[in-house]
Amino acid sequence: MAIQKGNAGIIKIGSQSFGEMRSYSIDHNSDTIESSKMGSTFKTYETGLTDFTASIEGYWDEDDAVQSAMTAGALVVLIFFPEGDASGTTRYTGSAIVTGISRSASHDGLVECSFSVQGTSALTTTTS
Repeated sequence: MAIQKGNAGIIKIGSQSFGEMRSYSIDHNSDTIESSKMGSTFKTYETGLTDFTASIEGYWDEDDAVQSAMTAGALVVLIFFPEGDASGTTRYTGSAIVTGISRSASHDGLVECSFSVQGTSALTTTTS
């Protein structure tokens, strides 16, 4: 079993990497459709529509081109590289709408930012 270190992860829009990224999560979901019929004693289901959402956390950098492209309502194509972008690694790609942006700071820390997205296309899995 291969394991991956989280610090190798990269997120890109096009060829540009998301700067100052600290963490991210991708949720890939599927609806279910109940298909039980009269006389059934156990519910049955069929696969429904799929979607994905993602969140990205990092340190705010107003000079970072990718962070600047992540404006509320923007349509972006995100490429997630969990193990880095070297040849032969897995990547996840999907179009998404930026649904939320949050920035926060404390007196003894750095300014942090968080971006939420809602997928608008299939999340594809490929190898670099």
